[in-house]
Amino acid sequence: MQVGLIGFGRLGSLFSKFLAQDSNLHVYNRGENHDEITKLNAIPVNSIEELSKCQIIIPTVPISELKNVCSQIAKFVKPGTLIVDVCSVKEKPVEWMLETLPDTVSILGTHPMFGPDSAKNTLYGTKMVLTPVRIEDTDLQNISKYLETNGIKVIHASAAEHDKQIAHSLLLTHFIGRGLIDFGITPLEIDTKGYRRLMKILGTVENDSWQLFEDMNSYNPYSEEVRESFIQSLKNIVNKLEEGNK
Repeated sequence: MQVGLIGFGRLGSLFSKFLAQDSNLHVYNRGENHDEITKLNAIPVNSIEELSKCQIIIPTVPISELKNVCSQIAKFVKPGTLIVDVCSVKEKPVEWMLETLPDTVSILGTHPMFGPDSAKNTLYGTKMVLTPVRIEDTDLQNISKYLETNGIKVIHASAAEHDKQIAHSLLLTHFIGRGLIDFGITPLEIDTKGYRRLMKILGTVENDSWQLFEDMNSYNPYSEEVRESFIQSLKNIVNKLEEGNK
């Protein structure tokens, strides 16, 4: 099976590490990472056109770049090819893929609920959301089985249901983590288990780019409502404290 990966950033390199073990993996990256790609037993390619010959194509690019990349793929992709996005929002990417890609290709939306830090050594115990868009049931079942065989829990969800839940889980976690970073939270000698757990939130966000954080919030239609609701809850707590001191 020829699998094509577009992008070799933090997520792309993680995917390459595992996919190269089970497929004939081709990687297109605009940077000069050919040595790093070949070290993972993957094949570097020099153009989107060349990569579009693969049976499965996975763009591992920032959310804000997905539509443009899909437009480039559309010029060269063969009928029957499966396009798989890995964005941490789903409604907009699904909309873009349907808009830009030809009707002759299959489309599967996914969100790997792990990253280079949490899945550095193994995929076992991780989760992945699958959002079928235009794909044969047999192909979807085979992909689900492959993921489960590698220790990944598969969750099937619509694009809207994914974005609603992720706005409360991932986006809220990143929002709190960014707030802690801006606040300047640091390890302390005199602390508690609760404080140390709070510090662990930093590990989920500090290595991710600001672009990822901005894109997740910009393209998830439920993010603003969740942020404002959380901020209002903090204000409510402050108001109660102030009323109690009067």
